Amino acid sequence: MKKIQLHYGADLDWVEPFVKKFKGKVDGNFIILPEEIHTGSRYFLDCGQGVIALYIDVKYNCDLQIIQKNLKHDFVGLYYHLSVDPTRLSFGDISTSMGSWTYNLSLIDSSLDHTFEVKKDDEIFIFCIFVKKEIIKSYAQNNNFSSKTIEAIMNPSKNTFIRWDRMCHESIHILDDLRKLQVGEVLFDLNMIGSAHMLISNYLTKISENNIIIQQVNQDDLSNIISAQQFLLKNLNNHFPGIKLIAAKFNMSESKFKILFKKITGNTANAFFLDNKLIKAKELLEENQLSVTEISKTFSFGDTAYFSSKFRKKFGILPKTYTQQL
Repeated sequence: MKKIQLHYGADLDWVEPFVKKFKGKVDGNFIILPEEIHTGSRYFLDCGQGVIALYIDVKYNCDLQIIQKNLKHDFVGLYYHLSVDPTRLSFGDISTSMGSWTYNLSLIDSSLDHTFEVKKDDEIFIFCIFVKKEIIKSYAQNNNFSSKTIEAIMNPSKNTFIRWDRMCHESIHILDDLRKLQVGEVLFDLNMIGSAHMLISNYLTKISENNIIIQQVNQDDLSNIISAQQFLLKNLNNHFPGIKLIAAKFNMSESKFKILFKKITGNTANAFFLDNKLIKAKELLEENQLSVTEISKTFSFGDTAYFSSKFRKKFGILPKTYTQQL
């Protein structure tokens, strides 16, 4: 396995050393690495206000261990993993799997050395945000976030930490929308900047509401809730199966399932199901192949009026009007 030690930062000082480590090159905001390492897009952008974003959507062509040992300790890294193929995140003797259906969000203090491992043929999507700690504190104050957790992050005597979590469904949709755009175009850059700031806001909201509690959920329960999410996503064409059925399927009482689903996903199972159903319906509308009535039937909304009301509540526009604007 090839090993590379590198560093990042909430500025762009890391880009040139990074490229040299891999014997690559910079083309605009693209980092081009040799094909023996990976193919795909690796794109960085200064999002302003002490925020740097790194978009990674690649296929690795070798086994690789990436050791992150930062030179500056004035920032935190938010890492959003939406890869089907999981990566292995390790620090010291502790390691965990990161990917779409395991933990998919990590918050890591820049002073903490850690390691990512990927395998040959792994297809990896990670969106990284490097943000200065002072900016997080200022952002929290300006948006009236009040949380002991946020204060702890800013405390120099307690700033060596790592957290892994499940991102909220809104963050997943933000990244899904970004991935639909052509990397490097002006519209992509504008969306990447907006996405970075929205993701930071979502995460600070999660912190301020004391929802970073994955560490208190045992691995079996976490796996069951993730499996329940997968089950719901595979059945979006049907009616909501009901809490009783889902809880029984994953060996939980109804009350435990409802509490854990809300705790881990930030939403109720029914709201999660409806939200994703509407997202998929919107994508079908954009393909312009089916009518509003046909899409309503496809996703078992019952009738077009109900579908239209839910669509407008989520997206602020009726589905018929939306198709006319495409």
